Parts: sequence; structure tokens; C-alpha cells
Amino acid sequence: MAKLGLEREIVDQEVYDRAIAHCREQGICFPTFSQLAHPDTIPAGIRSALETVSPDEAHPLNLFRVHWYNSPDRQGFSSVPMYLEIPGELTGVRARIVVALGRFFPMIDAHKVLAAYGCLAPRMVTGQFDPTRHRAVWPSTGNYCRGGVAISRLMGCHGVAVLPEGMSRERFDWLDRWVLGPEDIIRTVGTESNVKEIYDACNALDQDPETIIFNQFCEFGNYLVHSFCTGKALESVFRSLKKKSPDIEARLFVSATGSAGTIGAGDHLKRTLGTQIVAVEALECPTLLYNGFGEHNIQGIGDKHVPYIHNVMNTDFVVGISDEVTDTLAVLFRRPEGRKFLVERHGLDPSAVERLGDLGLSGICNVVAAIKAARYMDLGADDVVITVATDGADLYNSEISKAIEERFGGNFSVLDAAEIYGAHLRGLRTDHVSELTHVDRNRIFNLGYFTWVEQQGVSVSEFQARRDPSFWTGLSDLIPAWDARIQAFNESTGLISRYS
Repeated sequence: MAKLGLEREIVDQEVYDRAIAHCREQGICFPTFSQLAHPDTIPAGIRSALETVSPDEAHPLNLFRVHWYNSPDRQGFSSVPMYLEIPGELTGVRARIVVALGRFFPMIDAHKVLAAYGCLAPRMVTGQFDPTRHRAVWPSTGNYCRGGVAISRLMGCHGVAVLPEGMSRERFDWLDRWVLGPEDIIRTVGTESNVKEIYDACNALDQDPETIIFNQFCEFGNYLVHSFCTGKALESVFRSLKKKSPDIEARLFVSATGSAGTIGAGDHLKRTLGTQIVAVEALECPTLLYNGFGEHNIQGIGDKHVPYIHNVMNTDFVVGISDEVTDTLAVLFRRPEGRKFLVERHGLDPSAVERLGDLGLSGICNVVAAIKAARYMDLGADDVVITVATDGADLYNSEISKAIEERFGGNFSVLDAAEIYGAHLRGLRTDHVSELTHVDRNRIFNLGYFTWVEQQGVSVSEFQARRDPSFWTGLSDLIPAWDARIQAFNESTGLISRYS
């Protein structure tokens, strides 16, 4: 239970008391999950104090910016999360493709800082994590480990990043600035697809009793914070659109599987808006589609296994997208030759084209999958497809340079732009789309056995319990329980009264 983050009562009173004393000394208050889902409920005193705090500063108050409602300058609050609607001239489909933008989150310019908070905060307020002696280890393929290191710094504790050595240079540059020492960046063999190697490194680290592994692939705090906070944020985006266009309906939610945190927002959207859930993976590593394996460069989406926190039995479609598509579209959207082509040849608004250049590789992957799913379903003008861009393009400048060299021989031209547009947008086919039957869902669910039971030691009964929809609906009871613990923790430190 503890390893999966499912505790709701105080586990160790002495650890809890030390955490209280630590946070009192460090001036650390925790936001509740409800406040992160509804930032307008954050105390006015905290909102006022944040005006003098940079969103990129290792300041405890930035915990209250770990939500989707940050303004474009990331300094203030927005009534609706930042989003981008992809122009129809680009997508070639009638449906509206709406993308929530994760790059406005603090510190790491990516939404994984929310997932990290959702994992560490419940451990802290239930006496499972001692900030005075425990190391928080954050395994991921890039953004989650950065989010974990950032949250660790804000909570005044020791964070360690574990990630493949082949991830983008920008991720490592950021980590160099935020970790306490170079030994706190552990590089594992391989790239995006090498999740097993990350697990192996963490299993070795876990032999140290003062090390706590926050494995995003099986931490239910990751699932719950996205189901509750991200799900509500995406619903808010849709309802703001519906005020202007009353006839629209939310038809699909599209998300790469990754650690299966973000896709958990689909469970909320299915309950409240009736959307179907589309899981996305790299075509070079089609685990869900074809029980396949391989290497790819869509950084941040994870593969070669089924995450423990993926509610597989609630997933409706799987779509495969090639990294050739994401690599080349990233070049198209970022390079002046590509932008010129889109503006002059197809009449796209220059400001809209510039905003496309903000999408990272996984965001582009989600957008392309959304277009493909809308085309497959033959959705109409009143149908809305919701997706997310979990981070921004600035994390991939080195990857774009590499793509130009490897895919275009070092010279990207307007002709190349036209070919990419024709092949990967207007000419996008509906192949590698699986509309899941009950048999398909069970097949995918069963794949997880080999990771979680055989390799990671989960019992068969615990593994099987997740097949039942009531397991997932029952998890929602943890949110009010954790919020009550957070409120009690803040009251014990005596700090929250400063902002009342």
C-alpha cells in the first residue's frame, strides 16, 4: 500500500512530527488538491504574496502555482487554463482540436510538476516521508524527474533524478541547475523506450532504507492528481468554449499513455462530458497496438510496458504515431521556412503558426493523434477533441537541430515543408488505429502482468483488482482524505494563518 501511495492515515507519528517541524522552520505550506483544481479558492494572502515570487524560483509559495490556471506570463492566475485551438486549415478535419498547454506550469515549464506534487505531498502529510533524512528518487524519461526535483527543492528535501542518458540535452541542463549535486542525476542506459532499465536502477537504490522511490508508473497520486485536477481543468476549457458555441459536444480525449497519469484525466471527462478515451503510443514501439517493442524519439510518452495506474478497461481507442511525424513537424513549426510556407501558401494566421512552434514533441504527437482519431470517427464541426501539450518546444531545440541533420541532410527548405505538410497533416491516414473491444482491453490489461507481477512483485490479487471499474471510482475517496490531512498539517505548522 505504502509503495503505491494509497495511505490516508498517519503511518509514523515520529516521521510526521519531524515533517511538521521541518516545514514550520522552512516556511512551507501545502495547497490542497481542491485548491489546485480550483485556484480561485487559494487564500488571497497567498495569491498576493506570489506577486513578488518568480515562477522559476525555488520558493515554497510556488507550490500554489502547481496548477493549470497560470496566466501567460506565469506570474498571475487565469480564469480558464491556457489552450490552443489548432486551425482547421492545418488539420484538414471538421472537428475542433483543442490543446491544453502545460508549458505555463512553474519551474519546469511542464505539467509533470503537478504529478510530482500529487505523489510527494500525500506521503509527507501521512508520515511516510521524512524530509530531514529521506531521499526522494524520481524515475522518468525527463519531465517527471524534473518536476520531482523541483517539488523536492520547494519542500526543502533531497531529490534525485533517474532518467535515460539519451534524453534531450535541455533536460540535463535544467537538472544541473536544480539538483543539490551532480551525483543526484543518475543516467541509465538508452532513451525513451528503456523504462525497464530505469526500474532496475531504482530497485538498486531502493536497498537504502533512507531512499523513497516515487515511481510515477505505479504511484496512484499521479493518477489521482490528473483525474481530479487536470480533468477538471480540461472540463473548464471545454465549458468556456461551449458558452460561445452551445451546440458543441466533447467527443474524444486524446493522450499518450506515458506513465498513465495524464490519461487519467479522461476518466473524469468520460464521467462529466461523455468523452471517449484515446491512448497514443509511438508506432516504433506499438506495445498496446501490437504487443510490439522498439526505440523512438517521442520523448516523454513511455513504452514497452503497461503502467500500473493505467485504467485500461476504460480506454476506447489506441492510436500509433511515428516519430518521423513528430520530428519533422517540430521542424516545420519551428523553422522560418516552415512557418513561411504555412502562412503564405495556406493562409494561416502568423500568430497561430507561432503558437504551433511552442509545442513539444509529445504535444505534437497528441495533436496528430487527435487529427487521426477525428478523421477515423468522421467527426463534424460541432465535435470537439480535447488533448494536451504537456511541455513546450524549448526543451527540444537540440532535438530539432538533430532532426534537421539526420532527416534533411542539414538543409531544411520550403519544399521539405510542403512535403511534410502533405504527408503528415493533409495526407494523414487512419491506419494504426484500434477501436477497442472488451477482448482487446483484456489483452492489453494482461500485458501488465509481466511487468508488475513477475518483475515488480505486485500480488496477483492486487493486480487483478484494477480490472474492476469500482476500483478506480473508489480511489476518488482519497482526495478528500488527503485534503483533510493537508489542512491538518498546515494548521500544525501554524503558517497558513499568516495568509488568512
